[in-house]
Amino acid sequence: MKKMIMDGNTAAAHIAYMFSDAVSVYPITPASPGAEHIEEWSSKNKKNLFGEEVKVVEMQSEAGAIGTVHGLLQTGSLASTFTASQGLLLMIPNMYKIAGELLPCVINVAARSLATHALSILGDHQDIYATRATGFAFLASSSVQEVMDLTSVSYLSTIKGKIPFVNFFDGFRTSHELQKVELLDMEKVKPLIDKEALEDFRKNALSINKVTRGTNINDDLYFQISETRNLFYDNLPDVVNDYMKEINKICGKDYKPFNYYGSSDATKVIVAMGSVCETIKETIDALSENGEKVGLLEVHLFRPFSAKYFLDVLPKSVKSIAVLDRSKENGTREPLYLDVLNVIKEAGMYTEVIGGRYGLSSKDTAPDDIKSVFDFLNRRDKYNGFTIGIVDDVTNLSLPKAHLDVNSGAREILINGFGSDGMVSVSKDILKIVGNNTDAYVQEYSEYDSKKSGGVTRCHIRLSDKPIRSTYYVRKPNLVVCTKDTYLKKFRMLDNIEENGTFLLNTSKSKEDVIKYMTNHDKSIISDRHIKFYVIDANGLASEVGLGNKINTIMATAIFK
Repeated sequence: MKKMIMDGNTAAAHIAYMFSDAVSVYPITPASPGAEHIEEWSSKNKKNLFGEEVKVVEMQSEAGAIGTVHGLLQTGSLASTFTASQGLLLMIPNMYKIAGELLPCVINVAARSLATHALSILGDHQDIYATRATGFAFLASSSVQEVMDLTSVSYLSTIKGKIPFVNFFDGFRTSHELQKVELLDMEKVKPLIDKEALEDFRKNALSINKVTRGTNINDDLYFQISETRNLFYDNLPDVVNDYMKEINKICGKDYKPFNYYGSSDATKVIVAMGSVCETIKETIDALSENGEKVGLLEVHLFRPFSAKYFLDVLPKSVKSIAVLDRSKENGTREPLYLDVLNVIKEAGMYTEVIGGRYGLSSKDTAPDDIKSVFDFLNRRDKYNGFTIGIVDDVTNLSLPKAHLDVNSGAREILINGFGSDGMVSVSKDILKIVGNNTDAYVQEYSEYDSKKSGGVTRCHIRLSDKPIRSTYYVRKPNLVVCTKDTYLKKFRMLDNIEENGTFLLNTSKSKEDVIKYMTNHDKSIISDRHIKFYVIDANGLASEVGLGNKINTIMATAIFK
């Protein structure tokens, strides 16, 4: 299979373009790049699976974007959109209509926090949960590769099953994470389209003489017609499962509505969805080496939530389940926990089910945090509503952080930059150069705040000879780069650097002045761990050659060296 370096938005756009007659959008972080790719390819006359160029319409709000999608669907056109967060919330009225009218549609969502006590552009599942009652189906991907493979399942399933889909993945952690991805062969996917169902959809376009929609109904019929849609939702998990089997044949994977990973006789299992699943798998591998019987039940098909497929993969040996929700629902329990609890209860099982929260607004979730959940399941004084990844000294719901040393085998690089100095672009360029010109697997994730220009940026890079599953910050960098010497006084960026590692500092100070400027803490690390320490005046060099404050080309050369 052909491989390319791309992020989750690009992977989703690759598939969405192929299946869409038209795409209506309004840009919103972190989903904007998906729509930008669609518009770029359309302008270059790229053809979709039907041999046509995709029509792109940009509206003045997300409400307008989904209104246009709804109108296009009424004409028998396959329509898509990309959105997140408040943008998805603005689509809710039309989502109810699209689902109620059984119109095939996919909304691609880079899942993001909602504005509550404050606005955040970063990722969690609050927007997904806020729209789960609309009647849309929801399909989750845990990695960039899964976005490439499973987005096609959303499009194929909506055409055949008539239920619209939200195809979602974690904002920033997946939408913007760069990975080496195997491209799905669309010529092999094309024959999977249910041509009869697609023709029925096109024939059922609004027509003066044949098809009428949007009527008013009273109490004599509304309830009964609502119940007739049960059959479509009852059948949809089988439709999704069948298409997953077909995609598995093409890409050599083993996707299911729910995937299990871990010990076949596990007694402790975590249920989760999204990018954290990759971290949980890595943690399970480390714990299994110590003889622990633990596992992960990874959710792909979140709606309709199928008890049949859930119980089919859950080990019979399980005694305790921890459900992790990337959201907070004030005044009640979180949705995924309630779904799992309901399945276990209706199945007559006596398995203990505990619910907890993690990762709001992209809060980093590392193997240590996952181990603390498995450790928690050993305790007698378990409680619902636990949190991981934070210290809660107000309501005291957070779990004590465990310690777990996971060696992924990857070479790690941490670049500390200044917003607008070009280092985020450098990181992405490094990934593409290494990934596209060697057999190495690569990963790049940029951590920056919503101020962007002028704020601190941290670029987390991993290079490995095997696939990388570490969906958390770099923990043991071999190379640490700093582009602003004042950071030496503000941050302890060398605390986790590996023994015999390398530190590269951009500064105009002399070697003697740099040593005087550094903290004794950092000096001790450099001495005790035998760190190779290099300095470069990239700003001075950039000024000399007419690059202004753009030090990225110079720093990239030094990093490659």
